[in-house]
Amino acid sequence: MSWKIYTKGGDTGETSLIGGARVPKFNDKVEAYGTIDELKSYLGLIRDMSENDEVKSWMLTIQERLFVAESRVATDSPESLARMPKLLEDDVVFLEDTIDYMNESLPELTHFILPGGHVLSSHAHVARTICRRAERHTLKAFPNHDADMLVLKYLNRLSDFLFVLARKFAQELGDGDIIWKGNS
Repeated sequence: MSWKIYTKGGDTGETSLIGGARVPKFNDKVEAYGTIDELKSYLGLIRDMSENDEVKSWMLTIQERLFVAESRVATDSPESLARMPKLLEDDVVFLEDTIDYMNESLPELTHFILPGGHVLSSHAHVARTICRRAERHTLKAFPNHDADMLVLKYLNRLSDFLFVLARKFAQELGDGDIIWKGNS
């Protein structure tokens, strides 16, 4: 007998958190982990479009870590959270080190820039905005500040990573940064 993807459990507009609690599909935690899932999926698009093996490896590593972040946000209790894999400070350090590595080959940023410069740069900017939304939704889902703070730190640093990755793509594959000229 084959495994079925559908359970029919969500047909009434509810879903289960990890631990079994039933909540409406518009629950703040569902919105938060759903947005992390959206981000994880979008990074798969970037990974698939990139021809750079190093970037592909970074994207895969980040997708793996986002799966962990997503599972931590989707729990219904401290007991459920304790059973989930953890993000580590080393995961944040990986992002920081990779940002520094990418920045070594980029021109100094002296102006605001507009998203674009190459299709992959544009995709990285879209992923950055999804990441920022995931961070906001995660904060909203934990109004008593009982969120896994490392998840929030990881999402915050990931948005920085995606900004620098967008610049890297624009520089290496396109015409470089598109400077915002404001009212000039």
